[in-house]
Amino acid sequence: MASEDAVGKTEESAAVSTIVNLAEEAKDFGEGVKAPNPAFLTISKSLVAGGVAGGLSRTAVAPLERLKILLQVQNPHSIKYNGTVQGLKYIWRIEGFRGLFKGNGTNCARIVPNSAVKFFSYEEASKRILLIYRQQTGNEDAELTPLLRLGAGACAGIIAMSATYPMDMVRGRLTVQTDKSLTQYRGIFHALRTVFVEEGPRALYKGWLPSVIGVVPYVGLNFAVYESLKDWLIKSKPFGLVEDSELSVTTKLACGAAAGTVGQTVAYPLDVIRRRMQMVGWKDAASVVTGDGKTRAPLEYTGMVDAFRKTVRHEGFGALYKGLVPNSVKVVPSIAIAFVTYELVKDILGVEMRISD
Repeated sequence: MASEDAVGKTEESAAVSTIVNLAEEAKDFGEGVKAPNPAFLTISKSLVAGGVAGGLSRTAVAPLERLKILLQVQNPHSIKYNGTVQGLKYIWRIEGFRGLFKGNGTNCARIVPNSAVKFFSYEEASKRILLIYRQQTGNEDAELTPLLRLGAGACAGIIAMSATYPMDMVRGRLTVQTDKSLTQYRGIFHALRTVFVEEGPRALYKGWLPSVIGVVPYVGLNFAVYESLKDWLIKSKPFGLVEDSELSVTTKLACGAAAGTVGQTVAYPLDVIRRRMQMVGWKDAASVVTGDGKTRAPLEYTGMVDAFRKTVRHEGFGALYKGLVPNSVKVVPSIAIAFVTYELVKDILGVEMRISD
């Protein structure tokens, strides 16, 4: 019995020892697990803020976005859309309420990551450009000039555009297709796969060059005008708009509207050419009905310069600004909402770093 008791005590002691060791190991493991890196959290929150800003701003103006694209690719011999109001009424009558938002799901699927990357890339590019600028000038208190902000915005736009361009390409086709189109893209991924198989991988980047060239002044001017205008208002405090170095939401919306108007006016012709190049090779856009009822093949473009030349030759210089009115009406609230939403979401998420910082 004594030996059995001894064995029992030994086993009990061993069990207790094992439990203690496991507890200590668990404690050590818990202490070894590090909390999320603050920089990682800041980056994640910044990306989330940019994505929310992009999705909300584009959904708010989705009907105008679709009408703009339809006007851009509309054949001059078969005009269906004569203006903003008439165009929206026509879409409503033919396709109903859902027709106004056709392609918006694809647009948001593209613009959410695009906007997230764009805002984050701008902040990172701004920090690095500012660091180099201060080193070159020897002034540790130097701030970004409008030209440097333009450069940072251009870098951000190129990175974001290139990363999400195939989504933009198929979004254009989804927006243009109707119930009568021979090929029906069922969604984003079906369109991506169909274009890839039928037209080749390079087709996913049709119109990329004018897009990149256009995004330099567009995104660059958006950020440069928005930030510079905010700085000017804070420093000069005109008309009593600024109190305690903080702009109101209304004033920020006005700054965003001004930025969007300047950017899109400069870059719009490149956007028209991009859309037209994206339609090349799509068999549902391979023929159009002219005014006399005959079928005519649309123009084929060998490149960006050729697209510019043929568009101006056959339709006049004004063709480069087709859809500008609905786009202008769209851009003002869209860019304004995007900038303000981005800053508000970052405030909600507790990210102290602002674009200006």
